[in-house]
Amino acid sequence: MSKAFKFLYILIFLASFVSVEAGEEFVIEDIRVEGLKRITPGTVFNYLPMKVGDIFNDALSSDAVRTLFKTGFFDDVKVEKDGNDLVLVFKERPAIGTISLSGNEDIKTDELLDNLKQIGFAEGRVFLQSQLDMVKQELQRQYYSFGKYAAQITSTVTEIDNNRVAIAINVSEGLVAKIKKINIVGNNIFSEKKLLKEFKLSTPTMFSFFSKNDQYSKQKLSGDLESLRTYYLDRGYLNFTLDSTQVTITPDKKDIYITINITEGELYNVSVVKLGGDLTLPQNELLELILIKSGELFSRKKVTETTKNITDRLGEVGYSFANVNSIPDINKEDKTVSITFFVDPGKRVYVRRINFSGNSKTKDEVLRREMRQQEGAWISTKQVQRGKLRLQRTGFFKDVNVETPIIPGTSDQVDVNYAVEEAPGGQFGIGLGFSQSSGLILTTSLSQNNFLGSGNRVSFAFNNSEINSVYSIGYLNPYYTIDGISRGFNAFYKETDAFDANLAEFDSKNVGADVIFGIPISETNSVDTSLLYKKTEISLGGSASTQVRDFITLNGSEYDILSWNLGFSYDTRNKAILPDKGTYHRIATEVVLPVGSDVEYYKVNYETKWFKDIYEDYVLTLGADVGYGDAFGDTTELPFFENFYVGGPRSVRGYKENTIGPRDTSGRPLGGSTKIVGNAEVILPFPFLRDVKQARVTGFIDAGNVYGPDEDIEFDDIRYSSGISAIWVSPFGAISASYAVPFATKSTDQEQNFQFTFGTSF
Repeated sequence: MSKAFKFLYILIFLASFVSVEAGEEFVIEDIRVEGLKRITPGTVFNYLPMKVGDIFNDALSSDAVRTLFKTGFFDDVKVEKDGNDLVLVFKERPAIGTISLSGNEDIKTDELLDNLKQIGFAEGRVFLQSQLDMVKQELQRQYYSFGKYAAQITSTVTEIDNNRVAIAINVSEGLVAKIKKINIVGNNIFSEKKLLKEFKLSTPTMFSFFSKNDQYSKQKLSGDLESLRTYYLDRGYLNFTLDSTQVTITPDKKDIYITINITEGELYNVSVVKLGGDLTLPQNELLELILIKSGELFSRKKVTETTKNITDRLGEVGYSFANVNSIPDINKEDKTVSITFFVDPGKRVYVRRINFSGNSKTKDEVLRREMRQQEGAWISTKQVQRGKLRLQRTGFFKDVNVETPIIPGTSDQVDVNYAVEEAPGGQFGIGLGFSQSSGLILTTSLSQNNFLGSGNRVSFAFNNSEINSVYSIGYLNPYYTIDGISRGFNAFYKETDAFDANLAEFDSKNVGADVIFGIPISETNSVDTSLLYKKTEISLGGSASTQVRDFITLNGSEYDILSWNLGFSYDTRNKAILPDKGTYHRIATEVVLPVGSDVEYYKVNYETKWFKDIYEDYVLTLGADVGYGDAFGDTTELPFFENFYVGGPRSVRGYKENTIGPRDTSGRPLGGSTKIVGNAEVILPFPFLRDVKQARVTGFIDAGNVYGPDEDIEFDDIRYSSGISAIWVSPFGAISASYAVPFATKSTDQEQNFQFTFGTSF
C-alpha cells in the first residue's frame, strides 16, 4: 500500500467519526462525555488534548480522536457540538470477563495465565482481538517447539453482561512429529552411520521416550550441524562446508525428514606453528602449552584447547583479560596450513576486594579462610576458581558462584564477588526413620555442621533401632590452627545386636573416645591421625557359633583397646555432597597398640572414587573399597567383631546387608579379614526435579566379596548385581532407594532386590 493511499485511508477513517461541521471554529465553553460505562470521565480528560476555553477547529478535532483511539479503550469515538459545548460520544471496547483453556496438557493453565498477565491479556483488561491473535500464535509456536506440528488453536469470544466477553481457547495438541530419516549427502570419507553418532537428534530408539532425541528442534539441529562441522575440522578437513539443509514434514504432520548436503573438502596438514604478539611469559613456557604440532593433521579442537591453555596461563599471573587468537595461513597448493597464535595480554589486573553475599548465617572469616586469591595482589583466575571449589567442599553451601567485575573508572582493577546459597547445617530435633537392615529408628540429635556460623561441627546423638542403641557427642574445629590443621573429639556408647544385623549371634557394648587431627599437605593431599580408646564387652547367645566361642575362650569377653589410626587422602572432587567431578583416594590404617590393649590387630583400608563426563549430562563413576586385617602378638586372628562385611546399600546392592561371604557353623554370616568391593555407575540426568544438585539417579553394576583368613582370593566367588538407584538430600534428611538384580550368586546368598532408607523430623 502506497503512502498516499495510507494517508487518504486515515483521513476517511477519521472523518467517519467527526460530526462537527468541517471548518467551523468556536470557543469551547464546556466538554461533556457520553456512553461511558466502565471508564471514568477523569480518564478521558487525562488523555484529551483540549480543555475549556480552547478554540476548537479541525486539527484539534482530529488530534482528539487520534489520541483517544490510541488508548485502546474504545471501539467508536464521535465528536459533536451542542451550542458551544463539545460532546464526546464513546462506544467502549468490552473488557475480558473470563479466560478459559481446554485441551492443553503440555502447557500448564496456571503458568500460561500468569504469562498472559505480563502482556496485559488478563481478566478485567480491555479486550483486543490483536492480542488474542498473538496469544494463539505464541501457543502455536510453543507446540511447534515440542514437536507437535499438528497442534490446532481455536478461540471463541462470547459477549456477557456489563460489556464483557468470555474468551475460550481450545487446544488440540495432536501427536508429536517424529524424525523418520536423517540423510547426509556428499560424505565419501566417513560413513553416514559414523557421522550420525555425533548428532543429538536421531530416529526413534528405545530411549527416545526419555531423551526426546527423535523430536525435531531447530536449536538441536543447529547444534548437530556444528558438531558435524567440528567432526571434520578436528580431522584435518579445513575447507569442509555445509552446503544446505532441508527439513520437510509429511502432509499428516507426523513424520519429519532431514537432508544435509555437505562438501568434505581435502585434508590439510600443519606446516608451522608460531607465537606472535606480546608474549609476556617466556616463549618456551608458552610453547609447552601448544597441543598442535608441525606435521600433524589440522585439528580445530587442538587449536581451541591451545588458545584456552595460553589464556588460562596468562590469567594465572594477572592478565585476566588476555586475548589469544589463532591466525591460520592456508596454502591451497600443497594443502598445508601454518598457524600463528597471536597473544594480546592486555593490562595486568589487581584485585581490589573479595566480597561475599548470601552468607546470612556463616561468618565472613569462615569463607575468607578458604580463599587462595589475595586482596591487593595480581589476580589469578586459577586461585579464584580454587576458592570457589574450596567453598563447595565445605558442605556449608548448596551453591557457589563467583564473578570478577571490573571497577568502574579503572581498567586494571576488579572485585572478586562470591555469591553463596547456604545449606541447612542441622538442628536439634526428634527423628523417625526406617531402613530394611535396622528397622524403625528413633533419633534425637543436635547436629550442626556450621555451629553458629563458625564453621565448627558440634553434634550429639541418640539413636535407637532394632540393631543399635547409640549415644555420641562430638566436636570438630577444621581450623584449629591458622594453617588449616583440624582437631576433633568424640565420645560414644554403643550397643549392638549382631544377630538382627544378619551377623553371628552375639551382643556387643562399646564405650570410648578419641581425639583426631587433620593435617593438610597441599591443596589436594591431607593426612589425618587419631588416638582411640574403647572398651568392648561381648555377650553370647545360646546358639553362638564355634568360631565365636573359640575366640572368647582364648581371649576373654571384655577388651580394652587402644588404637592409633593414620590416613592419607587425595581429593580433587568438586563438592562435599553428591560430587560429579574429580578423583578421591584414601588409604587408612588402624593399629591396636600392644600397650594398654587386651587384643592386638591391625586393619588397612583403601577407598577410591573417580568421576568422568562421558556424554552431555552423563557422568561415569568408578569406585573401589578394599580392606585387609590381621592379628599380631598374642592374638591369633582378627577379632570376629572387627571383620569386614559386604552386601547391602553401601556395598553390593541387591543382597541383604552383610550377608555375602563366609558363614559360621550356625550358618550365619561371619564376615572376613579381606574385603574387595568395586562398582561402576553412570549418573543420569533427572529432568523431573528442579533442584538437581540435591538429587541423583544412577545406573550401576556392583561387585564384591569378603574372604576369611584361611581362604584364597578367588575371583570366581565375586558376587555381582546391576540396577538403578536414586538419592535425594531433602531438608528432612537423605532418602535413598535402589533396585538391583543379583547375578553370579551362591546357594547361601540372601537376595533383596529393593532396598531403601529414609528419615524425617518433627
